[in-house]
Amino acid sequence: MQYTQLGKSGLSVSRICLGCMSYGTSKWRPWVLDEAEARPFYKLALDSGINFFDTADMYSVGVSEEVTGRALREMAKMDEIVLATKVNFPMSAGQNMGGLSRKHIVQACEASLKRLGVETIDLYQIHRFDPKVPIEETLGALDHLVTQGKVRHIGASSGYAWRMAQALSTSERNGWAKFISMQNHYNLIYREEEREMIPLCLEERVGLIPWSPLGRGRLARTTPSPSSGTTRAENDSFGDELYDSPGDNDVIDANRAVAAEIGVQPAEVALAWLLSRPGVAAPIIGATKIEHLQTAIKALEVKLSEEQTKALEAPYKPHAVKGH
Repeated sequence: MQYTQLGKSGLSVSRICLGCMSYGTSKWRPWVLDEAEARPFYKLALDSGINFFDTADMYSVGVSEEVTGRALREMAKMDEIVLATKVNFPMSAGQNMGGLSRKHIVQACEASLKRLGVETIDLYQIHRFDPKVPIEETLGALDHLVTQGKVRHIGASSGYAWRMAQALSTSERNGWAKFISMQNHYNLIYREEEREMIPLCLEERVGLIPWSPLGRGRLARTTPSPSSGTTRAENDSFGDELYDSPGDNDVIDANRAVAAEIGVQPAEVALAWLLSRPGVAAPIIGATKIEHLQTAIKALEVKLSEEQTKALEAPYKPHAVKGH
């Protein structure tokens, strides 16, 4: 396993992060693995040297945090683990059960700590920005949690660069904890982040931990259809919304061609490209088959030539901004 520093923090994270949205309860989404099915993935990750795990309170409405916490407390050396979770999306239809108000952030953090079974969350992230709440209220609440010792670091996820710049500036002016990471939508099919967000993060030394690094599986499949053939693909309307632009299939074909040239799986090439991008610390890998995780780990050994990188990037066409 390879490790890197997350942004300008002192956190040492594996260059592959195991995304835990896939683990919880199939009652939430049909493709989600229940606890017994999920446990081998945590074990393989840990045995392979992965020390970075990302979940969120809304994944399986809390069950993902419970499953993740139990598995890691049993299998891992917790002092070596970087455990990340997120807050924002509603946990129920009731009032004050979602968003980034001070009330909900503090309540949600307490609930996540209990579900995870830990005293401190290593990386607590806002799960998108909340335009209804003043950024000062959100950041003040997050800083309060850091001061209390319930959270070690804070991060953000997907939004416009001006919102991220505003957040970093607000924290700096007030002497509050600053975002050390950006969990953004970034892969070979969707590269709009290269226009504004990534240059900002590079300048501010904010680490990138991209979600959907394989385009909801489109960059991993070897079947003729780029978006069907698995339980998740056939129940993922959000993926269809994200990847409906002309030219997407050209990028997928280019990725397959380079993979065939090298003699590896398409997923390895797509991840190798992402791992080579400036500022990227650790793509977040969602795996529902053991071979998915094994393939992601193999990607660390794939080195792309300049010509291969150009071939992968050449078919890309601008997209509408999506994923915020």
